[in-house]
Amino acid sequence: MSRALARATAVSTNTLATTPVRTRATAITYTRLASRQRPAYQPPTHVRHSSHSPLGASSSTHTRKKVTLPTLAAMHKRKEPITMLTAHDFPSAHAADQAGMDVILVGDSLAMVAMGMDDTSEVVLEEMILHSRSVMRGAKSAFVVADLPMGSYEVSPEQALQSAIRLVKEGRVHAIKLEGGIEMAPQIAKITGAGIPVLAHIGLTPQRQNALGGFRVQGKSTAGALKVLQDAKAVQAAGAFGVVLEAVPAEVAAVVTEKLRIPTIGIGAGSSCSGQVLVQVDMLGYYPPGRFLPKFAKRFGDVWGEATRAIEAYKSEVKGGSYPAPEHTYPMPKEDLAEFERVVDELEKVAGGP
Repeated sequence: MSRALARATAVSTNTLATTPVRTRATAITYTRLASRQRPAYQPPTHVRHSSHSPLGASSSTHTRKKVTLPTLAAMHKRKEPITMLTAHDFPSAHAADQAGMDVILVGDSLAMVAMGMDDTSEVVLEEMILHSRSVMRGAKSAFVVADLPMGSYEVSPEQALQSAIRLVKEGRVHAIKLEGGIEMAPQIAKITGAGIPVLAHIGLTPQRQNALGGFRVQGKSTAGALKVLQDAKAVQAAGAFGVVLEAVPAEVAAVVTEKLRIPTIGIGAGSSCSGQVLVQVDMLGYYPPGRFLPKFAKRFGDVWGEATRAIEAYKSEVKGGSYPAPEHTYPMPKEDLAEFERVVDELEKVAGGP
């Protein structure tokens, strides 16, 4: 007998000698149970992922090349439409990436669709960083752009650069987006001068809805259309790699797209833009009946209806006792179950009842 085993045996004997009768009997029962001959360890033939495992099997075989700025420039040159979709967390990013989106936008619209806020002006930089980090874990191939929220860039070019650095460094995104035209050119120049790509956003700029009198179409008059073109050329000159045109007449957007060297991404700006972007929650139909949708938002699915049906079915089966069924539980060998029940009975007898 080894010294370690001898010491352990001595400790056990001394402990039992000084323990009350019922407790000693319980300890002896546990000792007998633990000393049963156990089968040799067999390594698992496969690893079962947790039900909360982030990536599915499709991820390991996903070989799409990473989308970069040169990729987008090449697409623009050959007039291949650029697809962009918003995402606000890991699942929405993973779905967009697996579906082949060229660009994923961590839009400040997450203030409403993910955080329940009234508008985009409420979300702050720290929250955009948090959501960006989540999105980046799901986006393995798409080029990811994140919005600079209201209040994080307007004060000065220096403030804009500091915020952009945080989004890239802490949020891990590839580029940032900011709203504004000619008046934001200094901010765009400062950020791009530091090596951070910028996607501009002109036309209807939601962060400035109060100054615009609400969510109104921009560029409907001659002066308004010229302002959109002026803003587009200004952000291009400042170094933006592309520009979002929101809620602009299709004819105006077509002219602006033709006059620029950089791609335009339309949202409510017609089909002549270099690409399109939508809010993922809107196009999936993941919202309750009666919710207002802008004219340009087409619903491609009914995720809300499907989710509601699934949740109601789950509730019904739990209430009715049909879930979980045997196929959803983990079996125990009959001999182990019998021994377990025997030991429980013995322990209760020793302890004087249940």
